[in-house]
Amino acid sequence: MAIVRLVACFVLCTSLGHIPSSLGVILRTTDSSVWANEFEPIELTCLIESISTNNPRIEWKKIKNGVPSYVYFHHKITGDLERRAQLREPANILIMNTTRSDTAEYRCEVAAIDDQRDFDEILISLAVRVKPVVPKCSVPEAVTVGTSTELRCLENEGYPASQYRWFHNQEELPQDPKISPKWVNTSYSINPDTGGLKFRRVKKEDAGEYYCQAKNDAGHAQCPSQTMEVYDIDILGIFLKSFGGVTVFFCLAASICHSFKRGCFYKKGHNENNYNWPAQTDGVHYGDADEGHFRHKSSFVI
Repeated sequence: MAIVRLVACFVLCTSLGHIPSSLGVILRTTDSSVWANEFEPIELTCLIESISTNNPRIEWKKIKNGVPSYVYFHHKITGDLERRAQLREPANILIMNTTRSDTAEYRCEVAAIDDQRDFDEILISLAVRVKPVVPKCSVPEAVTVGTSTELRCLENEGYPASQYRWFHNQEELPQDPKISPKWVNTSYSINPDTGGLKFRRVKKEDAGEYYCQAKNDAGHAQCPSQTMEVYDIDILGIFLKSFGGVTVFFCLAASICHSFKRGCFYKKGHNENNYNWPAQTDGVHYGDADEGHFRHKSSFVI
């Protein structure tokens, strides 16, 4: 009767999807989604809770962009983790020096041929955090009071993507200036995702030293400080420059008109009516200007 009850229990448990631990291999992990900083160690846990087979087959696979590849096979580390990882009992894998290329999903597979449930697997997601590099900052050297301007900050190496903060004269600018009495009358806005610092209307007190900091979960980096100067609008200088330009224009125009009046630019025509014929003398008449031959008018005296 005991055997019958055991068989009945096994059939029932199997039909319901529950297998007693003594009848199959069961795996679990302490964390199915883990983070690691670049160049630091991380251990992916694959714990065997129940197994009857003495020497189970253990394999680890890395799945990146949907394509699996072995990282532990036939009792040795292989693939891009070779010489950078080791298997630790019972089936954990320790990556001693993580790189950004290790970001992927990892699957632990255990096969136990002597168990009723002879196979189990678990999936672990690994994301390697990368510290930001020094961002590239762009700060205008000089702006005019009342105008708009933008300061820029960007870096592309950090993972996850960096968040940006701006500092003015060594003091952090609040992301929302309305929450601080000191900055409530300013016109700037900060985009922490893109690193932009925009001023709608620059004021004299906005002048000073600026630098930007890029930060994520792996660390932070900042660019060297740069100076932005703010100048008042030089109305007198603009007026004098405009007045000088107008004066030069009128002087040039008057000079040209005066030259026309004096006839410096007048040209006479070259037709025959403007030619003065020499006066005729007594004695010999050389003929009319419109005749093409010589005509004798008086006798020659020999």
